[in-house]
Amino acid sequence: MNDRTTPHGFSVVICVYTEERWEDILAAVDSVRKQSLPALETLLVVDHNERLLSRLTEEYAEQRLTEEVRVLANAGPRGLSAGRNTGIAAARGDFVAFLDDDAVAERDWLHHFSAAYDDPRVMAVGGRTMPSWASGRRPAWFPEEFDWVVGCTYLGLPPGRVPVRNVLGGNASFRRTAFDAAGGFATGIGRDGDRRPLGGEETELCIRLSKALPEAILLIDDRAVIHHKVPAVRERFGYFRTRVYAEGLSKALVARSVGAQKGLESERRYTTRVLPAGVLRGMRDAVLGRSGGAGRAGAIVTGVTVAAGGYALGTLRARRSGTTFSWGPIERHGTTETGAGAEAGAASGTDAATGAGTGEAVRADALASEGGTR
Repeated sequence: MNDRTTPHGFSVVICVYTEERWEDILAAVDSVRKQSLPALETLLVVDHNERLLSRLTEEYAEQRLTEEVRVLANAGPRGLSAGRNTGIAAARGDFVAFLDDDAVAERDWLHHFSAAYDDPRVMAVGGRTMPSWASGRRPAWFPEEFDWVVGCTYLGLPPGRVPVRNVLGGNASFRRTAFDAAGGFATGIGRDGDRRPLGGEETELCIRLSKALPEAILLIDDRAVIHHKVPAVRERFGYFRTRVYAEGLSKALVARSVGAQKGLESERRYTTRVLPAGVLRGMRDAVLGRSGGAGRAGAIVTGVTVAAGGYALGTLRARRSGTTFSWGPIERHGTTETGAGAEAGAASGTDAATGAGTGEAVRADALASEGGTR
């Protein structure tokens, strides 16, 4: 139900790309519609999938009439960054929240986001993302310190409402004015369908936002909870290894883009304090005969080693790469609607929606998800 008198009007953006997640998409939207603080609108941004666009447009035809749920086509290049920029451009709320298409939000999710924005210095608020394992339980070998591998909050973050360098894109919100100050998500990075698990667009944006607004506060409130599905393939060690390798590539490019001091400041604490403590716990559990202790310790050591290899290779590639990504201002087009097949909900022209060609260019060939700093 829409509530246009809500003190903090939230536009919730859910980027979608495959019919294989049809039931997950419906569940995500339903969780937004059941919020204790009603969203102003839910924007479903479809990433270059005409069949899915048509199907969702038909599914939410009634809600479209009340503008409670709007279905948009990604007006930029394929990928999560351009999809999010399309949603931002179409958003009418003073605040824009992002929810993964395979996640459901708890009832007070937006309420906790809203409360944090009573401080005008707060520019972004993220939440706590809990894994919902396909097998029904965490694999015994999988260390909680590496839950970022499956897009969830990792062990090591302080509890409560705390300042952070960056928020996790699948469970986050921003003031709309944050994008006016820093531009949108950089295109050319972030996930693109089922390719290598790359991302990092939220990390790059948050660091850029802090540079544009030095007094800005970015928070995580662990009461703003969502539950994120972890499919069976991501419970396997092969995915774990691939993902941490991509993380190493990411960190090399983040460091090149924003400088090593900012790009790696959270990682230093993570690798020097959180991970060694995790190894010790795993070894202690192994000595005491507890299930999975040795596996968790080994996974942490392997994760650090593989990520370091990715970082070394990423640093070398970054020095040679001629590829660029860029960002730019996102113009407000909150009244734009779309039907199946329409390229709507975007900024004025593709460049404004995607940031391509309108902002500062940064050399990169890929940027993997933020991982252990979220």
